Amino acid sequence: MGKLSVIIPSYNEEQMISKTSNVISSLLENEHISFEIIFVNDGSKDNTWKQIQESCNQNKNIKGFNFSRNFGKESAIFAGLSYASGDCCAVIDCDLQHPPKVLIEMYRKWEEGYEVIEGVKASRGKECFLHKMSAKCFYSLISSATNIDMSRASDFKLLDKKAVSILRSMPEKHIFFRALSSWVGFKTTSIEFDVQERDCGDSKWSTISLIKYAITNITSFSTAPMQIVTLMGIVFLIFSITLAAQSLYKNFTGQSLEGFTTVILLLLIIGSIIMLSLGIIGYYIAKIYEETKNRPRFIVSEFENHQEQIYEKGI
Repeated sequence: MGKLSVIIPSYNEEQMISKTSNVISSLLENEHISFEIIFVNDGSKDNTWKQIQESCNQNKNIKGFNFSRNFGKESAIFAGLSYASGDCCAVIDCDLQHPPKVLIEMYRKWEEGYEVIEGVKASRGKECFLHKMSAKCFYSLISSATNIDMSRASDFKLLDKKAVSILRSMPEKHIFFRALSSWVGFKTTSIEFDVQERDCGDSKWSTISLIKYAITNITSFSTAPMQIVTLMGIVFLIFSITLAAQSLYKNFTGQSLEGFTTVILLLLIIGSIIMLSLGIIGYYIAKIYEETKNRPRFIVSEFENHQEQIYEKGI
């Protein structure tokens, strides 16, 4: 029987740490599964790290890593993958909206020989209309850009150590775990789950943060926005040729050209398209610049129940 590493990114989750650790620990112990739980505190502003330390003191199967500042959920996930010692690794949210009992189903699928077990959402739970529509648009865009169906994807999944090793070897700093874990391939299956309601606390994702998250992940995993620039250029080239032909025809036939308003509108539209295109290109150049600096994905300032004396890691 292989060892399971359960990775739990945590940001301002002081109210959930104790319950989450107890629920998952009890569940895995009852199933006689060898395990470790890895909490990664992503620069929380509350007492999340203190709660993690208390859980680590109560159970030696629980490990804790504390970031020096907030590096983001993706970095927290990859930190957990970096320090995991299990034969397979599962990622689950700290708020228990990912039902822990599904971990057992995932683990049994892994024992059957599957190497990537995806948790897919049968339902999204209670969300506001704007959030649902934003999520639908985002997943539609990323699915088209990657040729991977991301419509019901989540970070809730279990990976064999072979897949984890491949992910850890990837050098890029801006990573999108949800897509990369599907992109690596291997023998894959999926398990449906219903998103649960939070027991306490509020979601840490605002509409603005979700928009930023979407932009970062789309640009880090796909060049689709760059292709949009090319598409807009082709559309306006065709439009310009058509307009030029019309203007030349009117000129040769002696018809007067009216259209001061048309000229102004064309200048405004073309100028806006050019600025938008430059903005997209500039964003990609900024991403390239950040990658070339080769800074670590995260910095660990403290840890609990871990032997390796490492405070900084860039995978």
